[in-house]
Amino acid sequence: MSTGLIILRIAAFVLGLIIVLTTIRSAIRTLVLSRGIRDPISSAVFVPLRKIFRFRADLAKNYEQKDNIMAYYAPVSLLTLPIVWLTFILIGFMALYWAMGVQDLQDAFTLSGSSLLTLGFADGDTQLQIVFVFIEAAIGLIMVALIIAYLPTMYGAFSRRETAVALLDVRAGRPPSAVQMILRYHRNHGLDSLHESWKRWEEWFAEVEESHTSLAALVFFRSPQPGHSWVTAAGAVLDTAALTLSVLDIPWDAQAALCVRSGYLALRRIGDFFKIPYKADPMFPDDQISITREEFEGTVELLIAAGLPVKKDRDRAWRDFGGWRINYDAVLLGLCELTMAPYAPWSSDRAGTFVIRPSTNDSD
Repeated sequence: MSTGLIILRIAAFVLGLIIVLTTIRSAIRTLVLSRGIRDPISSAVFVPLRKIFRFRADLAKNYEQKDNIMAYYAPVSLLTLPIVWLTFILIGFMALYWAMGVQDLQDAFTLSGSSLLTLGFADGDTQLQIVFVFIEAAIGLIMVALIIAYLPTMYGAFSRRETAVALLDVRAGRPPSAVQMILRYHRNHGLDSLHESWKRWEEWFAEVEESHTSLAALVFFRSPQPGHSWVTAAGAVLDTAALTLSVLDIPWDAQAALCVRSGYLALRRIGDFFKIPYKADPMFPDDQISITREEFEGTVELLIAAGLPVKKDRDRAWRDFGGWRINYDAVLLGLCELTMAPYAPWSSDRAGTFVIRPSTNDSD
């Protein structure tokens, strides 16, 4: 064997090992690791597919068509990712087998495919090749087991997220609105009952933060109902808490403040994963929010007309509201844009390009 061929086989072995280890690391980061870390292989699958789906959605004539198209994005991406992983492992072991003496690339492909898919119709010629056949077969089985275990975990988190979003429909209207949530609680339950809602939503934000960073594909899973979105639901709840703390002349509820803090921290950490820009320590009014003073005043007038107690100092109320909203304003709009969220006031209606209203609306 010539020196040049030996060098090529050593290089092939190193390259194959790098490909296999990088792919295994990608699977661990995506399926096993309990914290959100961006992975280049996963990004290489999700980002181009998102551009394709978004291009197709932009050609749709109405919101329902856009939503139906984007509903396939996350599932298709998740089905594509294991195929990419298995392909990389197959290529990596092809290089390893060739480096270990398999003369023909076609034979290396046959041996790698037979081992990875545990078909068993091709065997290694040397003891070292047989050891690597066993290793590749084990990796293939482990990958399949991880994928099977991954999907129930993801759909369990999705189900818990969507239960709260669906329940918000009857409490805040569709699309969800902070004003509607306050008015409906005032009419049906009394404002005191908001206290328990803040507890539930604080826990919801904590779970969404954990699940949507460790299982990042969940961010793009759309709600069963076209008008629902976890992002706009989060925005409506945060705005409701912010208005309650800043505008309503009722006893201070620390639980509402905790809910806002839990919410904006959750949105920021999800935003960090997707590199959504926001200011870490914003100050209002030096930093502006997307809600205008006129919109705020119109909301206050609606609350007054409904008979709710409102603080007399409007300037102070505006500053307080802006002080709460500034913490989540930018990242909320960024997530609306990222997920192509359906229309909702004070969130996706000012988030960029996707502001088409659904054909149904029951906010009254």
